[in-house]
Amino acid sequence: MQLFLPALLATLSALLVASGTLVRQRASTPSGGITKLWWVGVVIAAGGFALQAAALGLGSLLLVQPLIVLSVLFALPMEAYLDHRHLNFHEWKWGIILTICIAAFVVIAQPEPGLDHVSPGVLATTIVVVVAVLAALVVSAHFVSAHHKALLLGSASGLLTGVQAFLLKGVMTQLEDGFVNVLVHPEIYLIILVAAGSVVTQQLAFAAHDLQTSFPAMTVWEPAVAMALGVLLLGERIDVNWIEGVVAGVALVTMLRAVFVLARHAAERETEFEVELIKKPAPAPGGSAMGPTNH
Repeated sequence: MQLFLPALLATLSALLVASGTLVRQRASTPSGGITKLWWVGVVIAAGGFALQAAALGLGSLLLVQPLIVLSVLFALPMEAYLDHRHLNFHEWKWGIILTICIAAFVVIAQPEPGLDHVSPGVLATTIVVVVAVLAALVVSAHFVSAHHKALLLGSASGLLTGVQAFLLKGVMTQLEDGFVNVLVHPEIYLIILVAAGSVVTQQLAFAAHDLQTSFPAMTVWEPAVAMALGVLLLGERIDVNWIEGVVAGVALVTMLRAVFVLARHAAERETEFEVELIKKPAPAPGGSAMGPTNH
């Protein structure tokens, strides 16, 4: 039960995040306008974020974050259904690989929770390091090609989202002592700043070059950073011998590779969808997009 409930919540979170993302994508207009259905997607995705927070309140980052990346996998059949097509061999292969790797890591590693929170000194040092890395990525983006600019800014967005998950775990722990207790700690305010920075760098990355470059980078960096912070700062551990450790490590690396491949594929499909949306003719006044009818 110690692992089951947070794992279930994280999996449901991934499902809602995938659903919300697809709803927002399909509700977009050629001019980028916001529709009522787009807001439905926002609400669904917000539900996914709430479930992620609940999962982090009960389980470790090492357990929750690998399961959150299942959103990339869940999006595959839903996207195929909406496009009236079947998944191809490439999608099936990497989808199965991702599922096996996540299951293997969780079952073999049996991630154990660490500290509930870090000291103010450690938190301050972490923020300084994150700001320094973030500044390096953003500044470097001004001196490289458009392709590498999108890659660096996408990495910056993924870095911030990973930090956001780390901070969220601290907030959920503080919430056990009441909402007022959350307000007297810096994590909740840092989450707002980090989330805003993640959105800004994400949009800059999308504007810099094609989605195929930035989206996979931010998708892979998020779990990698969150899990690293869980191990380094919270002392989260996996209960394995050296053989199991090697297998879990290989599963983790392969999982990140599968996420990268599937995220790149999703970005390519989304780009194709946006192009088709732009080319789609607008309905004529008093008629339909199919053109006038003869009476």
